[in-house]
Amino acid sequence: MAILDSPVSLDTTSSSADSGHFHHATLRRRPSAQPMLDSDSNSLEGDSAINDAGNDKNVANLIGNLRAGVVESANKKLEGESATDEGLSSGKKEEDKVRENGESSNSKGVDAMPIKFAYRPSAPAHRKIRESPLSSDAIFKQSHAGLFNLCIVVLVAVNSRLIIENLMKYGWLIKAGFWFSSTSLRDWPLFMCCLSLPVFALAAFLVEKLVKQNYIPEWAAVFLHVVITTAEILFPVVVILRCDSAVLSGVALMQFACIVWLKLVSYAHTMYDLRVLAKSLDKREALSNYWNMDYSYDVSFKSLAYFVVAPTLCYQPSYPRTACIRKGWVLRQLIKLVIFTGLMGFIIEQYINPIVQNSQHPLKGDLLYAIERVLKLSVPNLYVWLCMFYCFFHLWLNILAELLCFGDREFYKDWWNARTVEEYWRMWNMPVHKWIVRHIYFPCIRNGIPKGVAVLVAFLVSAVFHELCIAVPCHMFKLWAFFGILLQVPLVIVTNYLQDKFKNSMVGNMMFWCSFCIFGQPMCVLLYYHDLMNRKASASSSRSSLWVLSPSE
Repeated sequence: MAILDSPVSLDTTSSSADSGHFHHATLRRRPSAQPMLDSDSNSLEGDSAINDAGNDKNVANLIGNLRAGVVESANKKLEGESATDEGLSSGKKEEDKVRENGESSNSKGVDAMPIKFAYRPSAPAHRKIRESPLSSDAIFKQSHAGLFNLCIVVLVAVNSRLIIENLMKYGWLIKAGFWFSSTSLRDWPLFMCCLSLPVFALAAFLVEKLVKQNYIPEWAAVFLHVVITTAEILFPVVVILRCDSAVLSGVALMQFACIVWLKLVSYAHTMYDLRVLAKSLDKREALSNYWNMDYSYDVSFKSLAYFVVAPTLCYQPSYPRTACIRKGWVLRQLIKLVIFTGLMGFIIEQYINPIVQNSQHPLKGDLLYAIERVLKLSVPNLYVWLCMFYCFFHLWLNILAELLCFGDREFYKDWWNARTVEEYWRMWNMPVHKWIVRHIYFPCIRNGIPKGVAVLVAFLVSAVFHELCIAVPCHMFKLWAFFGILLQVPLVIVTNYLQDKFKNSMVGNMMFWCSFCIFGQPMCVLLYYHDLMNRKASASSSRSSLWVLSPSE
């Protein structure tokens, strides 16, 4: 058996001098392989030898291959069976020698010793070139589940201490009328405005009906769509500016108005493109075959009504649909939505409001104090932003999609792994990203506008709507949100450069988190809060001065 396991002894023996010695060597090999085929008792001995080797599969396969080769050689050379007993005795001697010395190797030179012989004092302890687990070349090849669990434990411990410290310092700040109070009734004009916005979608449908029946020309349809979309976005702006409503109610109305505006633009743009394709049969058939979709031009009120309530901003005549509604799943998501919405309210009332109220204007005070306030605000602001993302993009949009059997539920991608700011904007809000690509970016490219300018136009449109959603409810136009979005363009350039230079996803990802969630959003919150407080203070002082002057008049 030692001869079978050692390729060196096999070569030496097979190249020996005379044929008699060769036959003798071959006879020594045959019994340790032949009994595996013919003899049950010797087969059991072979099995026990393999078991002594620690049931190593590689050793067993290697021994089998060597034995098979020796059997073939022996069958060609041998003509008698009288030498079997002699071969058996010599084979057993060699096996005993191996068991005494603990020496065994395979054809590849890999150690295949039994476990009981592997840890001898002379056994090598260092046999490969290895990296430390935290080395730069090996850190991403290791599992960091334990460190991730440690981070969770530390996060829970630190935040538990912050909660206790906050309650000891400020007490319970959430009031009974947090969700609804008597002052909320003054926001009813905003609620009525919100209910009236779908009327503009009906107007757009009537325009398309008139175009299809050739009652109005193409240019008139485009002009009417421009008027409808402009009126749709200006109507809530006027309502909010004329009413002394809560900021949160105004933000909700403006966001809904912007969503309806994006839907109307998509509807008008898509219907125009379908009319163009209807005039070219070849293009329509080519696109239908490419996208596997019906491109027939049809003005359907049912399709428009579904599009208005569907969780998408891009109109198309039909959408992928699911088979049924999972009622139990919807109920679970609604419970999660209530829980995380309450968590957002708790963080805002208990943490963000005290920090902001005890701060100064970040651009009009001590720099170190402003940095300290921004950093202190960054953690609760980040928690609120993550809860908002989870509540809206995951819970609410999936609930709406489930109720409407809407199949395509890619509302976001893994933006938390974004290596650059550009990747973040492409992954975190997929409905808006698809709308911008479909109705702004590629139309600019098709009209000969350079790619960089098309990207700038896309960010410009996004900046305008971010400013509308914040400045209008606050009744002031400071352009902080506008310039904050436009500053994303140089950040895109910087993070792309760092990614190309370092070839490391960690650098760009850390740059994104620091610029966007640690400094960007907290700074905007402080700026808008103090400007809003200054506006209210000036308004109250002006009203008091008018009240003092009125008796003398």
